[in-house]
Amino acid sequence: MATMESLIGLVNRIQRACTALGDYGGGDSSLSSLWDALPSVAVVGGQSSGKSSVLESIVGRDFLPRGSGIVTRRPLVLQLHQTEGRQEEYAEFGHLPRRRFTDFSLVRKEIQDETDRITGKTKQISPIPIHLSIYSPKVVNLTLIDLPGLTKIAVEGQSETIVEDIENMVRLYVEKPNSIILAISPANQDIATSDAIKLAKEVDPTGERTFGVLTKLDLMDKGTNALDVLEGRAYRLQHPWVGIVNRSQADINKNTDMMYARRREQEYFATSPDYGHLASRMGSEYLAKLLSQHLEKVIKAKIPSITSMINKGIEEMEAELDRLGRPIAVDAGAQLYTILELCRAFDKIFKEHLDGGRPGGDRIYGVFDNQLPAALRKLPFDRHLSLQNVRKIVSEADGYQPHLIAPEQGYRRLIEGSLSYFRGPAEASVDAVHFVLKELVRKSIGETEELRRFPTLQSALAAAANEALEKFRDESKKTVVRLVDMESSYLTVDFFRKLPQEVERAGPAPPPGDRRASSADRKNPPPDRGIPAAERPNAVDPLGDRYADNHFRRIGSNVSSYIGMVSDTLRSTIPKAVVYCQVKEAKQNLLNYFYTQIGRKEGKQLAELLDEDPSLMSKRLDIAKRLDLYKVSRDEIESVSWVR
Repeated sequence: MATMESLIGLVNRIQRACTALGDYGGGDSSLSSLWDALPSVAVVGGQSSGKSSVLESIVGRDFLPRGSGIVTRRPLVLQLHQTEGRQEEYAEFGHLPRRRFTDFSLVRKEIQDETDRITGKTKQISPIPIHLSIYSPKVVNLTLIDLPGLTKIAVEGQSETIVEDIENMVRLYVEKPNSIILAISPANQDIATSDAIKLAKEVDPTGERTFGVLTKLDLMDKGTNALDVLEGRAYRLQHPWVGIVNRSQADINKNTDMMYARRREQEYFATSPDYGHLASRMGSEYLAKLLSQHLEKVIKAKIPSITSMINKGIEEMEAELDRLGRPIAVDAGAQLYTILELCRAFDKIFKEHLDGGRPGGDRIYGVFDNQLPAALRKLPFDRHLSLQNVRKIVSEADGYQPHLIAPEQGYRRLIEGSLSYFRGPAEASVDAVHFVLKELVRKSIGETEELRRFPTLQSALAAAANEALEKFRDESKKTVVRLVDMESSYLTVDFFRKLPQEVERAGPAPPPGDRRASSADRKNPPPDRGIPAAERPNAVDPLGDRYADNHFRRIGSNVSSYIGMVSDTLRSTIPKAVVYCQVKEAKQNLLNYFYTQIGRKEGKQLAELLDEDPSLMSKRLDIAKRLDLYKVSRDEIESVSWVR
């Protein structure tokens, strides 16, 4: 017996702890409800069915609020603890754990006040239970849940949905498979119209969980009795019906002693011609013992399933805490270590993106293999090296003196002008890789599970990483522009030395001192002597040939070939510079400056970086408390089971 009493006491403690954590069943929580798994006795009845009188008779104390309409507006979890000897009776509330009530009229007032605290001084209801523990040598170990009385219509001051709201609340308690239903019906009404029996039949059609109680037997019309019901002929249940004789309103008004009322109830059944043969199974005292024994039996049978449910709940909550992250230490050293670990986790994922372990790094190769070549092909060399532009630039470069052999200044100006176009694609490649790296930083922060709980640190990390990337981009731009400028600053001479020389193709000129040639010229003057040079045909004038269209086309072609060679070179060297200045630096030194800044921060500043979303902190705290409750409950249940 002692073992079972300790089991009921354990269930009582777990129920109180569940309520303190906001678990009172019927919630939408993703985690399993321990409250729902605990066996309990739910007291169900219509208004004025005598529920309050039955509970007070079981306790032996007058302590419940009374009045018209809905008096019970919040579930009352009534936990009875049998004490030994003649210890003083007292009561404790779950919301006032350190205060003992020995005056039970104050218990009534506190129930009313605590109800009003949640529902206000209205006639509304709330599913949040009130926990009341009563310690007395006159009670049995038992837990009863007094629920609002079922009603059929809403009265003034009540919500239009009050009827449905009350029924839904009651259903939350009686639908649970571990719930024992105490269905209270007045004997002076037809059992077929009983609200309690109607609801019990819906949720427990076999009657295995239902105990039927008939109240007000002494108020039935003369010549009638309730034997058909009490003996199970009118409505059969798996458990015997129990009849109760409540105190009359006059007794309540006169504050008739509850122990005296119990004795009078026993005398009524013992001397009744109708119920005398059932006297040993009638009365509130018998009902309390019957319920206590049955509750002990149910708890004993449900221990394995409760333990299994607790173990499953522990696994779920530990997994959820792992997902949410464990609480952060308060000392600066541990906080700094945590921040560095989070940064390393981010850095690892970022490098995986670059190295191919995760998608994204291939977009950088796409810049080099697709975007850069396409940009180089689109450069306006056709326009720059057009016949008209080549003639214009070469002629301007010659100035007032035409070039003698090859227009070197013209070549240089054409080449330098062409090379300047390479700056655009070079800088565009840097910007494109910079954009990819920024996207990978953003993606990596989002994929770092450990960082999700720290939005402030996420922002600081993103800002530091982007600032570093900006510096890498600036350095990379300087480098690729230098590559282009280097091509302009020193041309590849061998390329031009390999080109066919125009002078050689025209034949050697006579030596300046060859007088025979001069004499021959004098003897045989050319036919166009005396004709102005401008009017002479170009076909016989080498200088005229040099300035012909073919000459300029050849210059443009030579420059185009040289620019093509430079383009191939830059197509290889620009990616190398970009990778060296941006990608490699991002892999090795992305957070170096951030680490330096973090090392200089004080405890308060570190705590600010680890500031979490308040809702997340609250959720973790709730889960941690519930996890502690589950672990303690498991240990206590296992210890009681060993005793058993």
